[in-house]
Amino acid sequence: MECRIGCGACCIAPSINSPIPGMPHGKPAGVRCVQLTEDNRCRLFGLPERPAFCVSLSPSHEMCGANEAEAKQYLIQLERLTQPAS
Repeated sequence: MECRIGCGACCIAPSINSPIPGMPHGKPAGVRCVQLTEDNRCRLFGLPERPAFCVSLSPSHEMCGANEAEAKQYLIQLERLTQPAS
């Protein structure tokens, strides 16, 4: 499966704890990555500056769902399930 063009769910829903160009402290969950274009494409795709977390994401039917809303819902739930206990 390939990324759904213009989706951007994986660049918005999850937190990213490693530096991103323009976001030196990463980004919190639910915050749009500064490297996401207006049409929801990654400016860093294929570049060495792209964070390892982002590189490690592989589109799948489970993660991406049938549409952007399902992808965001899945990633938000995954974010909740992987948060450290407080």
